Amino acid sequence: MYHKCGLWGIKDKNGGSFPKHDPKPASDKPTEKPPKFYPADDVKTPIANRRKLKPTKLRASITPGTVLILLAGWFIGKRVVFLKQLPSGLLLVIGPFKVNGVPLRRVSQSYVIGMSTKVDISGVNVEKIDDKYFAKEAKKKKTKTEGEFFEAEKEEKKSLPQDKKDDQKAVDAQLIKAVEAVPDLKAYLGARFTLRSGMKPHKLVF
Repeated sequence: MYHKCGLWGIKDKNGGSFPKHDPKPASDKPTEKPPKFYPADDVKTPIANRRKLKPTKLRASITPGTVLILLAGWFIGKRVVFLKQLPSGLLLVIGPFKVNGVPLRRVSQSYVIGMSTKVDISGVNVEKIDDKYFAKEAKKKKTKTEGEFFEAEKEEKKSLPQDKKDDQKAVDAQLIKAVEAVPDLKAYLGARFTLRSGMKPHKLVF
């Protein structure tokens, strides 16, 4: 078997002895034994999000100063003025608040109708308003006692921070000047859009 396996040839190539290899260094990681029992329930692992986000394309009919009609939400049917598009793709709109009660809000362009009426908003400054401006503060959950659990607690009304109130007033004052410069535009923004009997939506020109 010595000659059959060719071991003599290996010795001749290495000076009459078998080659020696350095032993592999022992790893520092402790060897963990696999568990004897496995969990009965499936362990959910989050899937990595590899989707590349693309910026939302704004409709050609929506430009800064365009009057929009809201089609959903708390202020459905109200006419608002489009100020700018935020990085998230949502639209920043306002009533103004003193005209029709719509404050600074974010809406999706899927739920608005762009109109041909436009307002000059060159004098309105909304540079500091972005998506973080509308973020809500995270509240810590408090553990209730047994007495508090059964007693009915009065809900406190959430008050708007004073800095946001000041921003609302500042944007309103700048926009109302531009609205009042156009005749009948203030009354137009204050009226709610509704469909009446006999009106054909597919034939309306906005």
